[in-house]
Amino acid sequence: MSKEHSPEPLDFFIWTLEDVGMWLETINLGSYCQIFKENGVNGEYLEGMSMFTTEQILRFIRRCHMKWGDFITLCKELRRIKVACLKGEQKVRRPWWAPACLSTVFQKVAKSNRQSRVVSLKLEA
Repeated sequence: MSKEHSPEPLDFFIWTLEDVGMWLETINLGSYCQIFKENGVNGEYLEGMSMFTTEQILRFIRRCHMKWGDFITLCKELRRIKVACLKGEQKVRRPWWAPACLSTVFQKVAKSNRQSRVVSLKLEA
């Protein structure tokens, strides 16, 4: 992912550690960039947080030395991204690491993946 551009919200489940850091900056939680990086918090980890138990949430907050208000902000922003995906407001694009010849294949898979995420989001609500 290029440092000049913020990561695409639709692709948050494939964000790298650096992408997560850039996103934290955009939601005014940049003070957590280093600790998230040290704890391996990438997009896949962020996506999985919706399935965390109370114990796992508390462990995450302690490990990252987060304030409750900041954790709530993080959760609200993650929810906002998921809702944008649900509404189809984010365009599907090929990840930076995939060869250009796979663009069409990736877009088909991403659209299918979006549909399964929509079902997951509806079940969460």
